[in-house]
Amino acid sequence: MRFVIIGAGAVGGVVAGRLAGSGADVVLVARGAHLEAIRRDGLLLREADGDTRHRLPAYPAPAEVGWRPGDVAVLAVKSNDTQAVLEQLPRDVPVVCLQNGVANERAALRLFPDVYGICVMLPSAHLEPGVVVAQCAPVPGILDIGRVPGGVDDTAREIAAHLVKAGFVAEARPDIMRRKYTKLLMNLGNAVEALCGRVDGIDEVAALLGAEGETVLRAAGIAYATAEEDRQRRGEILQLVPVAGQMRGGGSTWQSLARRTGAVEADYLNGEIVLLGRLHGVPTPANETARRLVVDAARSGTAPGALSPSQLRAAIDDVR
Repeated sequence: MRFVIIGAGAVGGVVAGRLAGSGADVVLVARGAHLEAIRRDGLLLREADGDTRHRLPAYPAPAEVGWRPGDVAVLAVKSNDTQAVLEQLPRDVPVVCLQNGVANERAALRLFPDVYGICVMLPSAHLEPGVVVAQCAPVPGILDIGRVPGGVDDTAREIAAHLVKAGFVAEARPDIMRRKYTKLLMNLGNAVEALCGRVDGIDEVAALLGAEGETVLRAAGIAYATAEEDRQRRGEILQLVPVAGQMRGGGSTWQSLARRTGAVEADYLNGEIVLLGRLHGVPTPANETARRLVVDAARSGTAPGALSPSQLRAAIDDVR
């Protein structure tokens, strides 16, 4: 099995480095300055116990990989880039969605028979070209996997075994999308953190978005794991630690604003709740407002933390 990891950013890069360090065959697809740095210097993985550099084949597009039997396409791009990636893949390759949100698997199933979802619990960072940071130790993350729409097969078990060998906690689970909907509810707060920064008061605003999301999922008849199930799965596994003397700055959306990428995936996180709300007649003012504001912030190059929690709450109240 060869892992073709498409999107070597925070999550994809940490998984790639860990897999390569455990002896797995890994190929990267990246772009821009990040691709140039990887090709020149290798992928630098920073962890609490030191740095490792992995010199891996890296390409600018999936079409240039040179696909062969046994390859697995691991999508680690933001959801807004998924469709463009899928259109470049061989139609017989297994597709693994190492991504937040729940829309990626649906998009892949339109084109591919063998689709797998991973519930990503992997605090990580990518803020400079060629460098990714694993922010938990001694276990870097929890990466449960399953077939979509449900079930477990030999491919899922083999991928889980590779992830375990690479140091992750991972299990093949038949109800992976149920787990991913729970992670979606958690990721609704990404927009709040990015807009307001990591300050007092963001938890209360994020809770509004989460409660709205739960109401929508219940109206849509979509199953998700309970908060207690999620707590039991996480346990004490994920322990944030300083890396190179620094603690975690923020999540994926925060990092997108910090890096001035021009885009965030809020349309596929908060926007998923907005979509389901419209389909099932449930108002979603909190998620729609957060989605709109963080997308506008990304497009305008606004840095994280430009709004206070009270300002964001007022903007939500204005549209209720």
